[in-house]
Amino acid sequence: MPMEKHEYLSDVWRDGIFDNKVVFCTGGAGSICSAQVRAMVHLGANACIIGRNVEKTENMAKDIATARKGAKVLGLGAVDVRKPEALVAAAERCAKELGSIDFVIAGAAGNFLATIDQISSNAMKSVMDIDVLGSYNTLKATLPYLVDSANKYKVDGKTPPKAGTGGRIIFVSATLHYSGTPLQSHVSIAKAGVDAMSVSVAIEQGPKGITSNVIAPGPIAGTEGMARLSTDDSRKETPRQIPSQRMGYVKEIADATVYLFSDAGNFVNGETIVVDGGAWHNQSIDKGAFKYPDFLLSGDTVTGVAGMKKKSKL
Repeated sequence: MPMEKHEYLSDVWRDGIFDNKVVFCTGGAGSICSAQVRAMVHLGANACIIGRNVEKTENMAKDIATARKGAKVLGLGAVDVRKPEALVAAAERCAKELGSIDFVIAGAAGNFLATIDQISSNAMKSVMDIDVLGSYNTLKATLPYLVDSANKYKVDGKTPPKAGTGGRIIFVSATLHYSGTPLQSHVSIAKAGVDAMSVSVAIEQGPKGITSNVIAPGPIAGTEGMARLSTDDSRKETPRQIPSQRMGYVKEIADATVYLFSDAGNFVNGETIVVDGGAWHNQSIDKGAFKYPDFLLSGDTVTGVAGMKKKSKL
């Protein structure tokens, strides 16, 4: 469903700053990533979003295209980030149909709630494959295009770039591993790997003009993650535990994205932008329905949320 501008982008950004640019996004049909792409499209970019569900991805692409008259948004479904050849083909199609790949958002992720002793090797591998290997595969498939873009749109920090910016990647991570989070060991391990990957990219590819950064969202209202991984009662309690006394909005993740991809983010490389209202600094181990340590000591499995551990076949 088309969104009003104020729902996905602040008014501080000038229209057209991403004219003639292309953004490639995995997990692009999700709540957060679709808002990131929608903001870029509103500001002039064309886009290619990647997902496994064909119908969901194609419909979201059409929806995002409503952000700007004349926008081109490809929705490529049936693409699994765990398969490098599928991402290579998607990147090739994106560049062929839209002309380039200037910005990349690696946002595909998987999650559920379970203690580490309840997670099978297969379940752990699945999360690592989607989050870490999927981010790596996304980088590998798009890096040649990003290098070309960085060469084409060089910035020196002194003068406004006449043709805009390019050659930038953002990895979507989390804050779970900063102080430790019960029931999220698998994702914490995976996101720590994603963070390390981003720094490596910044160090090794920075001399080529590439910037690589992480955006780590906190509790964001109305997202699939909040709906799947929390109960109604815990969502009511969440704002009280955040210093800003509210949950965030997808617009605030999109604004951080625009900042990093724009002229304003030229000298930001290898960094993590945390957008969480200060939540991780006051991270509580009280998980609402999953009281610490009572729930962990009970040996029970998580119930009552959509994002539960599935029974392992192994």
